[in-house]
Amino acid sequence: MKKVFLESHNLKNPYFGFGQFNIQLLKAFKNLPKQVQLTIHSPNILQDRKQFGNSFNYKKYFSFRRYENLRVRKKYDLWHALNQNTKIEPYHDIPYLLTVHNTVFAEQKTHPNHIRFQEKLLKSKGITYISEFAKSSTHQYFEIPDVPEYVVYNGNPIQELIIPPNFKPNITPQKPYLFFIGEFAPRKNLKCLLDLIEILPDHNLVLAGKNTTSYGEEVREVIQQKKLERRVHLVGKISDSEKQFYYKNCEAFVFPSLREGFGLPIVEAMFFQKPIFSSNKTSLPEIGQDLVFYWENFQAEAMKDVFENGIKIFNTKKEFYLKALKDRAQYFSWKNAAKEYLKIYNELIYK
Repeated sequence: MKKVFLESHNLKNPYFGFGQFNIQLLKAFKNLPKQVQLTIHSPNILQDRKQFGNSFNYKKYFSFRRYENLRVRKKYDLWHALNQNTKIEPYHDIPYLLTVHNTVFAEQKTHPNHIRFQEKLLKSKGITYISEFAKSSTHQYFEIPDVPEYVVYNGNPIQELIIPPNFKPNITPQKPYLFFIGEFAPRKNLKCLLDLIEILPDHNLVLAGKNTTSYGEEVREVIQQKKLERRVHLVGKISDSEKQFYYKNCEAFVFPSLREGFGLPIVEAMFFQKPIFSSNKTSLPEIGQDLVFYWENFQAEAMKDVFENGIKIFNTKKEFYLKALKDRAQYFSWKNAAKEYLKIYNELIYK
């Protein structure tokens, strides 16, 4: 049986996009018949074996593997780099598949991540992208080898309600609230939400995600300056039950991000059939289509107009939106994504 190595060490970052991609893809692989033997690059073999089972091989991840002389030396039939920023590479020149999530450093040609990304592209035997936007922007800024390319959409990790009866998070807003979840980074454009909530006095705002970043500190400072401490709730990293509670009970989901390779939180919000307000940047219109209300202008009054008009439209056509959002959420399937990746593995190995 042919052997595929999954460079999946971002399993150690379950609260970030790359970590979730790894986790959800491996969960889907677990339950599928496979014509190849998959090896997981595991930060914690005991924990990962418990989560993903015995249908995989496991190789212990060590950070020193990033150094050239200490790289993984076993020869696999295919090496799959599950994201473009990893520093872990094979020691030998073996067939290489790269999954591209975004092009954050596209215009910074001297940035180490830009240089590393270009090197990965040029040595790839195949390239997968998580959206058409990720593909087009990679072609815009990088040299692409003449190899097979594929677009494989991420799946929706939320397939069922898991909220325990009578469950409530420690922080539960008393007013109708808008909900955001994601990384606290400048590209997420969170400060505009503070401007918006300031002129929506009958609403609260819940911001979930690791906020102990430099941008998180900037967000805190703006909250204090605007005296919004009682209306803006920084709930930090949250459990799946807490996340589902906030999605289920929010008035709307808000996602003003300026750069996304996919935009998974939008798909999660669709499962809960909520009004969704997003920026109109990068991949987000591709994923949200005409079921999302888009901000083109991030001035508070303009955002308020889009929000209030969107809520009215949603409520006027509620039956349409409830069905369409449910259908769109089900379109994104990790099982289908895993099937596509297994098909790609076989195509590249036997090409």
